[in-house]
Amino acid sequence: MSESTPLTRSPELMSAADTGLLVVDVQGKLITLVPGHPRIIWNIRRLLDGAKILTVEAAGTEQYPKGLGPTVHELRERLGEIPAKTLFSCGECGQIFRGWQERGIFRVLLAGIEAHVCVQQTAFDLMAAGFRVYLAVDAIGARFEIDYQTALRRMESAGATLTTTEAALFEWCERSGTPQFKEISRLVQEAPPE
Repeated sequence: MSESTPLTRSPELMSAADTGLLVVDVQGKLITLVPGHPRIIWNIRRLLDGAKILTVEAAGTEQYPKGLGPTVHELRERLGEIPAKTLFSCGECGQIFRGWQERGIFRVLLAGIEAHVCVQQTAFDLMAAGFRVYLAVDAIGARFEIDYQTALRRMESAGATLTTTEAALFEWCERSGTPQFKEISRLVQEAPPE
């Protein structure tokens, strides 16, 4: 019997080695105004937990924390130091992205709020800087559905790739039968918040 040679992995797929997770401005004074915010926070928390399991780089930002308050506790405790910004785009926090580029990270999965402001402007700046951008659509929100949907369409038409929390976790994991796969499986089997 001959040995089977696998196909080359698609350049469309993220991997744990080449992807960074960016959590955009999930701060208490704003996130509570976003419909379905418990599920958005839950999905971001699962992404952060998965990133830790699979050694995916993760970072977060805060938009004018003096006015909007800090990142919600459940995420803040998983992120470490979170730089503040006043520019809507996270491009203001260039140290995150320069560090990622130095480590061979050229893909960024975005999660957070709001879709049509900070997430969208960050996506465009990252694409202009040469990053491939992915959007965890179930971990992104906006106060109004029209803004959320229009932002997703606009970012996708410019080259961002839409995905979901579960798809991203399994993409980073790549294979079953490993201890990491068992931990990722537990994350995806969690019951969502009511």
